[in-house]
Amino acid sequence: MATATTADQRAPRADKVAVVDEVRERFAEADAVLFTEYRGLDVAEMADLRGRLVDADCRYKIYKNTLVRRALTEQAPDGTPDGVADLLLGPTALAFCGRDPSAAAKALRMFATEHDALVIKGGVLAGTLLSDAQVRDLADLPSRDDLMTQMLGAFAAPLSALASMMNNLIGEVSGLLQALADKAPDSPAPDEASDGQDGDPSTSAQADPTQTNDPTQTNTENNQ
Repeated sequence: MATATTADQRAPRADKVAVVDEVRERFAEADAVLFTEYRGLDVAEMADLRGRLVDADCRYKIYKNTLVRRALTEQAPDGTPDGVADLLLGPTALAFCGRDPSAAAKALRMFATEHDALVIKGGVLAGTLLSDAQVRDLADLPSRDDLMTQMLGAFAAPLSALASMMNNLIGEVSGLLQALADKAPDSPAPDEASDGQDGDPSTSAQADPTQTNDPTQTNTENNQ
């Protein structure tokens, strides 16, 4: 009987260890973690909030405060600031943000304006502890998509000017090449180029009939 009781006590402990490990892993992977209190929200409202956060590349999770505190105080992930455990008061839900913490902060602030039951408590961003006011300020920053749009807009004008300049340059070079081709003299025909040239052996032979290649004649002249 005692053995069975001991086994029953160990099973929950293993589950708790798994939850603590999960919390540590999520903190290590997230770009930011925002803390909220959800007391008073019903099931439908919680589902609505989760859906909005999913659209902001964020996962909304609820753990026991004691397990989260253990994860953040015992072998805490790198970059965990001091005082983060003080945010674990009352029913706490954690928003683990992806690459766009500003979008998640916007979603939480908008939902909080529509539902007084949601309370923004603070958060952690890049190893810095944020207050509730700082999380709301984070929502005022442009989202990642907005920043990308602004950057592309800033690049669009110079790229258009560069493309126009390259097109004009190519047109000018093409016109110059065509003009040079039009001005080039016609090449002489092969027959015309060979007429009257001293390099033609047959022509040289006709011009001086006294020259001969007969070897007997040459020997006779030498003997005389």
